[in-house]
Amino acid sequence: MLFNIIAMKKAFVCLLAVCLVLPSLAGCSIPAPAPPENPQPAGTWRQRAPLPSPRSEVAAVALGGKVFIIGGLTPVAGVTRLVEAYAPASDTWERKADLPLALHHTSAVAVRERIYVLGGFSAGPVGEVFEYDPSNDTWKARAFIPTPRGAHAAVAIGEKIYLVGGVTGFGGTNIAALEVYDLATDSWEVKSPLPTARDHLAVGVVDGKIYAIGGRLRHSFSSNLNVNEVYDPETDTWTVKSPLPTARSGIAAANLRGRIYVFGGESPGGTFADNEGYDPTSDTWTRFTPMPTARHGLGAAVVGETIYVIGGGVSPGSSDSSANEAFIP
Repeated sequence: MLFNIIAMKKAFVCLLAVCLVLPSLAGCSIPAPAPPENPQPAGTWRQRAPLPSPRSEVAAVALGGKVFIIGGLTPVAGVTRLVEAYAPASDTWERKADLPLALHHTSAVAVRERIYVLGGFSAGPVGEVFEYDPSNDTWKARAFIPTPRGAHAAVAIGEKIYLVGGVTGFGGTNIAALEVYDLATDSWEVKSPLPTARDHLAVGVVDGKIYAIGGRLRHSFSSNLNVNEVYDPETDTWTVKSPLPTARSGIAAANLRGRIYVFGGESPGGTFADNEGYDPTSDTWTRFTPMPTARHGLGAAVVGETIYVIGGGVSPGSSDSSANEAFIP
């Protein structure tokens, strides 16, 4: 009996060896290995020409194949009127006409071949709206925001601009107001307020719905949030969606191929390099390759199939950088 058991074990080992080397022999088939439980984050980063004027708390917007970096803060010079445009095709920067008013923590969107800069902080929260015409490099004023604010977020759907959240000032009151600017009439309309009033958040649009993600309370990055609330303009209603995996604020977001990517942020412990993408179809988040340079108060914009993540502060609070890093999912 012992001899038979030993013989059977030897036969099994031999057969297994044959299967591993030549699976087609003896009717063997080796199952494919199971995928790893924690696959490596996807996407690649490339370093591009640095921002000529290092700064943080900027607004970023893409128009005409270029990325415009607007306003911001520097630890030495303070708030700025600077506007610089990056051309990915040539990897070069160009100075544009200054903002009419120095601003930081502002927002910018592109509609009808124009750029609109809305609100922000100067000496305090402002309600100014400026329209930029790239064809003649000029600015003009438009209708004031009903609720002046900074550290908010803005996004365009069609010819309407949606202004979400924000705060009245450092340590001030958070703003829940959702106010909508109509380009055709140069007027504002009030809609259903943001369920979670907050500042330093990011927004993205997918299939005509607005996703308000992350942020913090009363300008304090010790109160970071992971909230993800979606607004439907058709019904003027908000619903709650799957939260941002890493609670953070001072973030930037960009939409590419139906996914919203959220970059950076700050907390008392430092700045974030996190890059997390949200798929509204499945209401799920995926971790992508982190930014090479962790920072907050940065800008993000899409040209073609690439997201350009520019500027920002490399340490919490007052800091800046000239980082220009391109993410290809």
